[in-house]
Amino acid sequence: MADDKTKFDLETIRHSTAHLMAQAVKQLFPDAQVTIGPVIEDGFYYDFYRESPFVPEDLIKIEQRMKDISSESLNIKRRELPREEALRMFDEMGEPFKREIINAIESDEPLSVYSQGDFTDLCRGPHVENTKILKSFKLLNVSAAYWRGDERNKALQRIYGTAWNTDKELRVYLKQLEEAKKRDHRKLGKELDLFSITDEVGPGLILWHPKGSRIRCLMEDFWKEEHFKNGYEMVHSPHAAKADMWKKSGHMDFYKDNIFSPMDIEGKEYVMKPMNCPFHIQIYKSRLRSYRDLPLRFAELGTVYRYERSGVLHGLLRVRGFTQDDAHLFCRPNQIEEEIVKVLDLILLILRSFGFNEYKVYLSTRPEKFVGSEEGWEQATNALKQALETSKLKYEVDPGEGVFYGPKIDIKIKDSLNRFWQVSTVQVDFNLPERFGISYIEENGQKNQPIMLHRALMGSLERFFGCLVEHYAGAFPLWLAPVQVILLPITDQNQEYADEVFKKLINSGFRVEKDLRNEKIGFKIREAQIQKIPYMIVLGEKEQESNCLAVRKRRSKETVTINIDTFIDKLSLEVNRKTLGESIQPI
Repeated sequence: MADDKTKFDLETIRHSTAHLMAQAVKQLFPDAQVTIGPVIEDGFYYDFYRESPFVPEDLIKIEQRMKDISSESLNIKRRELPREEALRMFDEMGEPFKREIINAIESDEPLSVYSQGDFTDLCRGPHVENTKILKSFKLLNVSAAYWRGDERNKALQRIYGTAWNTDKELRVYLKQLEEAKKRDHRKLGKELDLFSITDEVGPGLILWHPKGSRIRCLMEDFWKEEHFKNGYEMVHSPHAAKADMWKKSGHMDFYKDNIFSPMDIEGKEYVMKPMNCPFHIQIYKSRLRSYRDLPLRFAELGTVYRYERSGVLHGLLRVRGFTQDDAHLFCRPNQIEEEIVKVLDLILLILRSFGFNEYKVYLSTRPEKFVGSEEGWEQATNALKQALETSKLKYEVDPGEGVFYGPKIDIKIKDSLNRFWQVSTVQVDFNLPERFGISYIEENGQKNQPIMLHRALMGSLERFFGCLVEHYAGAFPLWLAPVQVILLPITDQNQEYADEVFKKLINSGFRVEKDLRNEKIGFKIREAQIQKIPYMIVLGEKEQESNCLAVRKRRSKETVTINIDTFIDKLSLEVNRKTLGESIQPI
């Protein structure tokens, strides 16, 4: 048996703790039926079918029972059973979901089960050897789910938990979790009046409020400016198209479950677009192309629609309508590596400008279900590898995680809470050019097929914006802040001076508000801090007489007196450099 101090793989710890939780649930609530309990990032969950809902008090009881079982030092044993014996055993246990899982397994090989005390579960493992090893865990919350993720199936209850090797690791994680709750973009989005989601509009569809829209405009303007600098042309495409185009592209086969139901228009099927790429191909096909035209770089902030199940929707991070910062590049085979290197350079520029300096790079290879030839996949994968090496970027290979039409590079950014977010991607595609029969005239007069590159820098504006909110805890750097400066006149007698300062700042291109309420200055300052406005300017008799400003930063208790022209110069420098100003701190 392993020593208590032995370090186990966290996935094994969490997998075993999921079983520990299921055992505790079955002991406390014998009517509960167990379904699946996988490991997820930083923890685990287990889905249960039960008529009565679990309440927060139940989680306390379940966690205590888990501790009791852990202290019983139950050995965890693995057995292999023939399919029929396993089916008979789970039927006798009253676990119909296990029968469905077993029936879905195509192999006739014996099935492995793990037992600890009075609890047995179908599982491939591995697990720790004894329940006493499982000590550092915490149940977090319960939510709704559906069997097999399909809302047409039975409704389940999902209990989430986390588990670690030591209590110290657990405490650190729980502290980080508390900080993450404070930074939750859904909470801050409401408090800062950035966006909303309503039942009347529909789940997964975002309403951008004025302040959120202001930030979005700043993101888009910066994005467009950098693309024009890098030789891209902007294009726009419709929100729907004939279903035949999506059948030709392969999306109806590979993304059918995520495409909204077709609409009948004059006897033809149309669908809301799930992707922008076929439209860009149509623009490419609009006229004859020469080798002299290549590379062609078409960029679009294109809004797409995907049918995500209600159970996976999550604020701005998982939605049904979102805007991709999309681009498609058409190039000759000998231009692939150079173009990918340029894309990687642009990705890093964009990410750094938004304050993300740490990231992980992954090379995703051919999945089980793919289109095109193996030779084409190998050529595309090698081009991506060479570009990464030319760019001197360290990367990990992510086997089988490419998209159906080609391999890809994915970049995950690290935020201020050390969490990683999937944002940027670049993909090589030999498939769509072939499906749509696009070509260009080579130097020798022959027709050749161009290579197509798909790429996104921020991924989607919605998801990237949600990430920004949590990264900065809503306290955006000056260049992104929806309101950069707020003027706080002390009395009504200072309002005229406030109007003068307001006009000068507005004319200098800054986003300014005035708080003219008949409130004490301390109250106005606290309100401005809650709204996370970068600079507060207090205007009283002293400032008015000296034609100066009393400036206070949002996280500072000090007020600095400064000439208005000097203040404007400092703001301009900070905005133009896109400097982050203050360091990110816990709120």
